[in-house]
Amino acid sequence: MNLQLHDTATRTTAPFTPVREGAVSLYVCGPTTQGAPHLGHLRTFLAFDVLVRWLERSGLAVTHVRNVTDIDDKILAKSAEAGAEWWAWSLRFEREFQDVLDRLGNRRPTYEPRATGHVPEMIELMELLIERGHAYADGNGSVYFDVGSHPTYGSLTRQSLEDMQDAGEQMEPGKRDRRDFALWKAAKPTEPATASWDTPFGRGRPGWHLECSAMSRKYLGETFDIHAGGLDLRFPHHENEQAQSHAAGYGFARTWMHAGVLTVDGLKMGKSLDNFVTAADALGAHPAPAVRLALVSGHYRATVEYNATAMREAEVVWERFTATARRAAERLGAEHPLTRAGAAEAGLAEVGLPEAFTAAMDDDLTVPEALAVIHRELSALNTALSTPGGDAEQVAQGLGRLRAMLDVLGLDPLGETWTDAGTVGNSDHEALDALVRTQLAARATARAAKDWARADEIRDALTAAGIRVEDGPDGARWSLDKQN
Repeated sequence: MNLQLHDTATRTTAPFTPVREGAVSLYVCGPTTQGAPHLGHLRTFLAFDVLVRWLERSGLAVTHVRNVTDIDDKILAKSAEAGAEWWAWSLRFEREFQDVLDRLGNRRPTYEPRATGHVPEMIELMELLIERGHAYADGNGSVYFDVGSHPTYGSLTRQSLEDMQDAGEQMEPGKRDRRDFALWKAAKPTEPATASWDTPFGRGRPGWHLECSAMSRKYLGETFDIHAGGLDLRFPHHENEQAQSHAAGYGFARTWMHAGVLTVDGLKMGKSLDNFVTAADALGAHPAPAVRLALVSGHYRATVEYNATAMREAEVVWERFTATARRAAERLGAEHPLTRAGAAEAGLAEVGLPEAFTAAMDDDLTVPEALAVIHRELSALNTALSTPGGDAEQVAQGLGRLRAMLDVLGLDPLGETWTDAGTVGNSDHEALDALVRTQLAARATARAAKDWARADEIRDALTAAGIRVEDGPDGARWSLDKQN
């Protein structure tokens, strides 16, 4: 394996060697279910879905853990505001996240643990940290991590303790140092009784950072391969996770990976800027595969820009992928393995990938270069398809390479997720297809009778309706013209 990954902690790109040969352990910070998923969430989770797909394509067995933070200050505040039970509020948005990610073709993680389901593991970790002199209970139900007790605190983000004003926590009466952070928060009389648990230190609820250290250890062990998340989580969340895990004596993550930020019309997304785009907004305006393509087409560490132009381009490219794949499948016939929807059924894992594509993905998942290879293969396949009586084997090889490469990005046009995916639903697409084919048949009749005026009239009418017609050796084909 020649995979190289960039480690945020060391700021270097180096060969990736897993803890266990042939297997990869991956922890991705998941959603805090306070509200609906937005484009920033999608950008992060799609980036690491591509990572999982490439690791598996490289022959590695991946254990992928993505947590759900199902209790925190904002969940309690927003549920109370809405007059809802906090756990029902959280579950509502957890399900919304799952539904959206399913629509975008994200593979579900191996385990998706909730914070509230792992209180015993958190208590065990707190007891260990107190015993080792790195944490203290305030006597009123809260427990804090003593950042001054850990000499390497700040190493992930390369900050010195002296330069830190605080660690993002409010100064509570029981804190010894403003920079100390909460492992466990004492129950408050203003919060629901159901939102707290009994511990040896008093009744309370988890601090944000504690849960990830406890759950990663349970599902992946004391030392695991990759910890991933959005760039905004580096400090204080990931810094605190690493500190408390190292202080407990755990090796924790060997490689840190962070996805870059997402901007909307050139600005960082934010409600105050009136450019906040939810997943529902994006999927209501654009086909799901085009949204996925737009969000994964840049390098995972780079800033991704979401705007009308980017989405229009993504829709055009997706239509090209789909049109070419369908043409090739029709040429090969329904009995050919490569025309089947499932990746396994189509044998995509056995299809050899172009060396340039593999090199791009092995170089820290350089998707833009990988897409350049895909476009070259797409062009070659179109050339093969435009040749009357073209070589079926050449078409099969081209379709196999195209599907296999796009499958790595979660964008196989003939895959089960995207079959008949487009700007309209499946039944709508079938109805439109029947109507357009009737017009194309009439046009073919006019051309055969050399009635060129009638043939052009039909084509012009279809073009005006936003339908692109392409003539080829197998007859005319149509697709929706996204550029109109």
